Amino acid sequence: MEILVFQHLDVEHPGSLGELWRAAGHRLTTVELDEGAAIPPLEGFDLMVAMGGPQDLWLKDELPWMRAELAAIGTWVRDLGRPYLGICLGHQLLAEALGGRVAPMAAPEVGLCEVRRTLAGAEDLLLNALPERLQTFQWHGAEIVDLPSGAVVLAENAACATQAIRCGRHAWGFQFHVEITETTVTDWQAIPAYAASLRAALGSARAATLSAEVAPHLPAFRATVARLDAALNAALRAAPAR
Repeated sequence: MEILVFQHLDVEHPGSLGELWRAAGHRLTTVELDEGAAIPPLEGFDLMVAMGGPQDLWLKDELPWMRAELAAIGTWVRDLGRPYLGICLGHQLLAEALGGRVAPMAAPEVGLCEVRRTLAGAEDLLLNALPERLQTFQWHGAEIVDLPSGAVVLAENAACATQAIRCGRHAWGFQFHVEITETTVTDWQAIPAYAASLRAALGSARAATLSAEVAPHLPAFRATVARLDAALNAALRAAPAR
């Protein structure tokens, strides 16, 4: 499988998902948009993936590369009907590319947080592979507040009503980070914008211990991402051929 990956920060990569994809023999083409890399022709790819990043959707008019990315996502999902997976910022980009809206949250959601699968999620090709209540890792200060036409909410919690969505049959967005690895927390703590949201959400004392707090959950996170990847592979086999 040929996978096109949009990145918005070098340390926000596909993580454990990328490890699974490479082990399965898939080829990843990574485009570091924040560093000025150009979006390649979309023909020839089987899956488009957009990762997280510190950028905000309400600043898209100041970021030409983000406008180009939104256009590419819209073409891929709306016009071509091709499979898409967005995580965190990539989840929000999916919504805005199809006519939804993203806005700041009242308070950032960072750290270990439970999400609940909705009734629509229980019938979804990906979410039905996961438990009804799922422990997740989060790091965001924005959320989808207006869904695109036809989108369905697959998971939610009290902090964010749009934790996972599906647009059409084969485009998914997850606000939480399924791709977390052993180095994720320390890598992201080095980013000033992320460090600020971490302190705002947890306070300085708890922020300093987040890596240790997350560590015992890493095996469960890897088990979750393996189940999700297996469900994604099954869903892609049913998707339209390129």
